[in-house]
Amino acid sequence: MSMALIPTAEAADRLGVKRETLYAYVSRGQLTRHPGKGERGSLFDAAEVDALAARARRGGRAGALDIVVASAITSLNGDVLRYRGVEATALAETATFEAVAEFLWSGDAAELDRRARWPVVAVPAAFASDADPVNRFRAAIAAIAAGDELRYDLGPRAVAAAGRCAIAAMAASLPRVAPEAPTLPPTPAGPEAPAIAARLWAGLTPLPPGAAHIAALDAALVLVADHELAVSTLAARVAASARADPYSVVSTGLGVLAGSLHGGAGREVVALLEEVGEPGRAGRVVGERLRAGARIPGLGHAVYRERDPRADHLLPRVAALALLPGRWQVVEAVLAIVEERLEVLVNIDFALGALAFAAGMRRDASEAIFGVARAAGWLAHALEEYGEAPLRFRARAAYTGPR
Repeated sequence: MSMALIPTAEAADRLGVKRETLYAYVSRGQLTRHPGKGERGSLFDAAEVDALAARARRGGRAGALDIVVASAITSLNGDVLRYRGVEATALAETATFEAVAEFLWSGDAAELDRRARWPVVAVPAAFASDADPVNRFRAAIAAIAAGDELRYDLGPRAVAAAGRCAIAAMAASLPRVAPEAPTLPPTPAGPEAPAIAARLWAGLTPLPPGAAHIAALDAALVLVADHELAVSTLAARVAASARADPYSVVSTGLGVLAGSLHGGAGREVVALLEEVGEPGRAGRVVGERLRAGARIPGLGHAVYRERDPRADHLLPRVAALALLPGRWQVVEAVLAIVEERLEVLVNIDFALGALAFAAGMRRDASEAIFGVARAAGWLAHALEEYGEAPLRFRARAAYTGPR
């Protein structure tokens, strides 16, 4: 039986997507493009289009929804992560987190050579002593947003200024635990303002940092600043589509990050390493988890086919640091088992958890690092979304209730 071929416009209409999204489906192997006969353009199998539309309406395989958004910020090609065409691992080697954030926001490569210092922001101290970082971040951002009368200015300069204040407030919301880190008074941006990585370190661990410690944490911030359309980034873009202000965009991302399935795997890695305790127990602990059918945290990734380049870059940098005695040997013992015996390799969550464990950081440190860093990516996507038609994310529900 011959195929019923339909033109591009009708195929896009049946799927409820733009022409660009239709061709994205083609590039990803979800649709087959047939050359048009005697006309320019392409033709598509109507049955194949309708099947794809049906999968999207009912959630596809395993309930997944396929959403494609054109973006010039981050690309994931094979096992390479790039920000605006530049490899993230190269940026982590040469640029500061602040410079990379400015680059993500503006697209101006000249920002990468600057050594910007962002303002020190004061936030209310009314937090419970055991409050987790994400809730501290949300409360701090709400407090400074309320005091910014120009927060609804959605121009690039205004959004960047709000971003600097929001990220600085997040870093300031953690209680200072490093012995050489007094509470900083509010100051405008200037050379006297410490780097975000230095402020964050002071709120994560009492271990006195050297320049290499701050550089490693700075690299971690760069490596997780963005990761295409992760679920929190999609939520941030939806908020920006509704013209939410920059602080609300970050709060939206943090709301998703607070979920147990996004951003919290590093905490599980710390728990695993604490359970191992000493190198000689690594095989027993990992083996017991495998026997029980339990997942080993920090392994594998839905995007990277083989290795997570972020973990490959960060782990050697952490290994070179002066850390708590004996702790990196525990990390190495687990890494050896993974590399030699298991089918999947470690990801960035394992690297962040290893850093937190070996440096004596609070158990939820990886969530703090993730939240501070990803705020830069959320705002980059918000800036891009502010340039699109508003309220373009209008999902349709396939009603399944009673007639």
